[in-house]
Amino acid sequence: MKKKHQVRRETGFTLLELLVVLVILGLLAGLVGPKVMDYLGTSKSKTGQLQIEQLSQSLELFRLEVGRYPNSQESLSALIEAPPGVTGWNGPYIKSKTVPKDPWGNDYHYASPGQHNTDYDISSLGLDNREGGEGENKDINNWGE
Repeated sequence: MKKKHQVRRETGFTLLELLVVLVILGLLAGLVGPKVMDYLGTSKSKTGQLQIEQLSQSLELFRLEVGRYPNSQESLSALIEAPPGVTGWNGPYIKSKTVPKDPWGNDYHYASPGQHNTDYDISSLGLDNREGGEGENKDINNWGE
């Protein structure tokens, strides 16, 4: 009787199979990657807008208790420490021990009275830290321009 010889094939992926998978992954990264980066970019702008809204709420509470908004010299620091000579201050009005920075690590700009038909102005100059810009470089503020 003849013995049947079994041919053993080694298991694994061929070079062609690996190349097909790499091409598919490359196509997916090309389609999905830019969208993910757009979402990451806009999330910082949205975070900045939310922080400005929270600071605005804290300023409103300050005004209710003190009777006015902090002036430009007192700045947003008045939400953490009572300015000299102020009565009725019952802060701190924000939880952190420091005024938060914008999502790009810069200080928020504060002015009171405001220059845009507002009682106060709070703004961030965006990623480039310069006025104007588009996308992530766009300014964010409490007066809506």
